Amino acid sequence: MKDQLKAGVVLSYITTAVSIVIQLVYMPVMIRLLGQSEYGLYSLVSSVVSYLSLFSLGFSGAYIRFFAMSYGDRKKTASLNGMFITLFSVLAAVAAICGIILSFFPKQIFGDKLSADELSRAQVLMLILVISIAVSLVNGLFGAIISAHEQFIFQRILGLISTVISPFVTLPLLLIGYRSVMVVTVTTVIAFSQLLVNIWFCVCKIKIPVSFKGFEWKLLKEISLFSSFIFINMIIEQVNWNVDKLILGHTNGTEEVAVYGVASQINSLFMTFSTTISSVFTPRVNHIAAQKGSACTSDYTNLMAKIGRIQWMILGLPTLGFIVFGKYFIVNIYAGEGYGDAYAAVLFLVLPAIIPLIQNIGIEMQRALNKHQFRSIIYLIMATLNVSISIPLASRFGTVGTAMGTAFSLIIGNGIIMNIFYHRALKINMKYFWKEIFKTLKGIAIPIMTAILFMRFVHFESMVVYFVSIFAFSVVYCVSVIALSCNREEKNMLLGIIGKLKR
Repeated sequence: MKDQLKAGVVLSYITTAVSIVIQLVYMPVMIRLLGQSEYGLYSLVSSVVSYLSLFSLGFSGAYIRFFAMSYGDRKKTASLNGMFITLFSVLAAVAAICGIILSFFPKQIFGDKLSADELSRAQVLMLILVISIAVSLVNGLFGAIISAHEQFIFQRILGLISTVISPFVTLPLLLIGYRSVMVVTVTTVIAFSQLLVNIWFCVCKIKIPVSFKGFEWKLLKEISLFSSFIFINMIIEQVNWNVDKLILGHTNGTEEVAVYGVASQINSLFMTFSTTISSVFTPRVNHIAAQKGSACTSDYTNLMAKIGRIQWMILGLPTLGFIVFGKYFIVNIYAGEGYGDAYAAVLFLVLPAIIPLIQNIGIEMQRALNKHQFRSIIYLIMATLNVSISIPLASRFGTVGTAMGTAFSLIIGNGIIMNIFYHRALKINMKYFWKEIFKTLKGIAIPIMTAILFMRFVHFESMVVYFVSIFAFSVVYCVSVIALSCNREEKNMLLGIIGKLKR
């Protein structure tokens, strides 16, 4: 299992690196081939349909915890698997039916800023994406089953293959004239293929026990209660990261949505950097809670500090790098002249999110201890505040305004309230956590000064100068952080990863 864990982390970062390369190469071509209006429509419809993922009702997030509780009892595990498979099949069907019904009312959903042609295409996009969401709901369960069994190598390789296949299939179709409808069709076919492979692996390789008899209704009630707060949190996540596009669609139209879509896409890369590590540790967090109960706080403190330090140092490079090189990147490489506001929007989304990103293992700790209810309630309040602030800001400042509303809610909810909650309710020593984070600053100080010098004196007059500058800054950051910020354990881990990559 330890080899699976280490390999899972390595493969996760390989997948992340490949995703970034694809973003840098494929997405700019896609945006230009679709055009700002078409890309904005695609982004808007995708964000609206993503709300159907709420039909999982938080049950996929609950599976790993209840699997850990039934671990070792094959009969209980079989009943648990049968219950979840039945549940998710029903939820996926309901999501598909609701999505199909909604697709017949595009004007009511997207507002009157869209033309008749855009509304017609939006309807087709919705119908295809609804199928994709329904498939993804069931796939999410089988992904959780594979994670619970800590089969990270298979899971990450499958994710890597899916990441690579999508642009290689989509790009030629875009070049010969197909539009956003073909993009979402390819996405749906890949999602369905991934589901079939996951089912095969669960049934034929890890041979999960499944029983559709003797459902424990008492257990289902307990799972439902646990999942209800995860569901509230899912609603909040959707509001924080997708409602801005819907607001912009109503107040400004598809072109402004396209600008926010670019900012959101870049922001998702930062989130991927962080979750790559924490997602691998989810089963361990639940096993610790199942074995030690409330006596696990010391283990959790050490684990959060250990993972948080690594996430902080990894996120530092793209964050500082984007501050220095981001505007040129968006306007001259990634999207084009009409997307300049995306730079400021990304900063408003990314900088306040750094705190929750380096603490996201804490989400799994809350769930493992069944103390995730408070977070859901606080996030619900902050999401409501986010929407109420973002609507007037969107009318006045467009993309940047909606990002400002999200930034405010992140600072209050994640930056302040949740740190107090971790310290007082979960008994995780947050003073120790931040002390460990601050220890890394001596290695990050030099890159910060380097970033200031680059912004003050270096002018990107050509692509050569731009990429040489990025390389030089990256070298300075990596050398400084490894030499001055990393402790002995982190340096040994880095050497181990390099050794695995060589092999």
